[in-house]
Amino acid sequence: MPKMRIIYTHNKIHYYLSLLNPFVLVLLSLLCSPSLSAANSAHNTFLHCLVNHYSDLSHPITSSIFTPNNALFSSVLQSYIRNLRFNTTTTRKPFLIITASHVSHVQSTIVCAQKHNKLMKIRSGGHDYEGVSYVAEEPFFLLDMFNLRAIEIDIETETAWVQAGATLGEIYHSIAQKSKIHAFPAGTCPTVGAGGHISGGGYGSLMRKYGLSIDHVIDAQIVDAQGRVLDRESMGEDLFWAIRGGGGASFCVILAFKLKLVRVPEKVTVFQVERTLEQNATDIVYDWQHFAPYTDSNLFIRVVLDVVNGTQKGRKTVRASFTSLFLGDSKSLVSLMSEAFPQMGLRQQDCIETTWIESVLFWTDIKISTPVEILLDRMPQSLHSLKRKSDYIKVPIPKEGLEGLWKLMIEFEDTILYGHPYGGRMDEIPSFETAFPHRKGNLWKLQYQANWNKEGKDVADYYIDLTRKLHKYMTPFVSKNPREAFFNYKDLDLGINHNGENSYVEGRVYGYEYFVDNFNRLVQIKNKVDPSNFFRNEQSIPTLPYEVILFNDAYSKLFIDL
Repeated sequence: MPKMRIIYTHNKIHYYLSLLNPFVLVLLSLLCSPSLSAANSAHNTFLHCLVNHYSDLSHPITSSIFTPNNALFSSVLQSYIRNLRFNTTTTRKPFLIITASHVSHVQSTIVCAQKHNKLMKIRSGGHDYEGVSYVAEEPFFLLDMFNLRAIEIDIETETAWVQAGATLGEIYHSIAQKSKIHAFPAGTCPTVGAGGHISGGGYGSLMRKYGLSIDHVIDAQIVDAQGRVLDRESMGEDLFWAIRGGGGASFCVILAFKLKLVRVPEKVTVFQVERTLEQNATDIVYDWQHFAPYTDSNLFIRVVLDVVNGTQKGRKTVRASFTSLFLGDSKSLVSLMSEAFPQMGLRQQDCIETTWIESVLFWTDIKISTPVEILLDRMPQSLHSLKRKSDYIKVPIPKEGLEGLWKLMIEFEDTILYGHPYGGRMDEIPSFETAFPHRKGNLWKLQYQANWNKEGKDVADYYIDLTRKLHKYMTPFVSKNPREAFFNYKDLDLGINHNGENSYVEGRVYGYEYFVDNFNRLVQIKNKVDPSNFFRNEQSIPTLPYEVILFNDAYSKLFIDL
């Protein structure tokens, strides 16, 4: 990977970090304090290791270390918490935060954490639905990657090196500064961190045309469990396969990805059309299932289902909002829709012709006329407590099933469903090409959402229960054996790994839902590159029991029979 310079240091945290030299003396005084408890003493032994492990004076790690005694500890921790469920006074906090700003900091952190048996959580953006990257039930420390956010675009080769802490908004902005006809297929939320998003799959409005983010990763730079910096060649094809869809946090720390950019027209077309039940939404959603996954791969139409006030006073109704990106002009789009999906009733005046970078704003509910520099803002437009779940639809849901769903949604009111069509390029890539398995055979992916702004466990339990009830209702209409789920939509309802003696048994419960038949290979790779299970969390890839390893020639049969 070429040498990078840090870009976009406007964030207030980065300003504070530039002033941290005075805190070095405070840190050293803490390390030497005779009044520390035994537990703190153990943590401080770990701190001593961090400070002394590397002697690179040009990149001292001390300014990247935050203890709870540091005045900036809380602001550093909270700056990248995107689910307010995990930003309460009772939420367990890390005993240490390391905001790595150089690769040596990551190496030191891994080596010392291994040596002193410390649990490490890795955060690259914070859009982690269950807080797995920055919350734990046992003592842990946080390795935060937000300072490693460099981006280098090479239009001649149509590639980009992107560090893990860069946000999608920063990536899109960087590409647009160099080219009007290049893009990258990733998410529609610009504040998501690249490391977790890409390694877990990464999808967006270009999915039907170009597939997922991982389908355009051509190299990577990581730090493994031994503290070695590796690229694709030195890590080997197995590990490179695993971190494209299997998530990086089970295997290593992702430092950067090398991405292959894709081409888009100078002008694209977007629209958003809304229909309620009184406006024939049931028939349109039913027909959308038969159209959106099969149409021209240049067209992506997402549907969002929520509950709004109806035309009759005091009555609620379901609204279906169809949002689209078409890689072409509006005249061609209206012609296509009129012929193949007339039920939508799309009109020329519903369409907006714009640039690809401005379409990113449109999908984020930001006015297209807004300066694109808003994509550099790392703070989301709003923050909530939230719960998410997911499903895959392989057979169109019948109208009777949709009508039952509407009834439940109106009863619950505070739930939202997102439908993302597959097909196109997603049908062309084999399910085993990367660790992400949900390819051909899936018509669309369903996300269940509940957001709330009130505090308290009872409130949280109520909203979480709403998503569970909707999820249960949908059982007859979704994938089976296993009931598939999207790894980047973390859902601890699927199972929790306590990383003890039953780690493998616990892990395969959620592992098969997230990875289907690719789970077997992920476990084998995990056993090879991290047999001590250093990189672990509540839903990480487990290691195999020693007894099973002895019979590795019979892996496949054992996986099936267990």
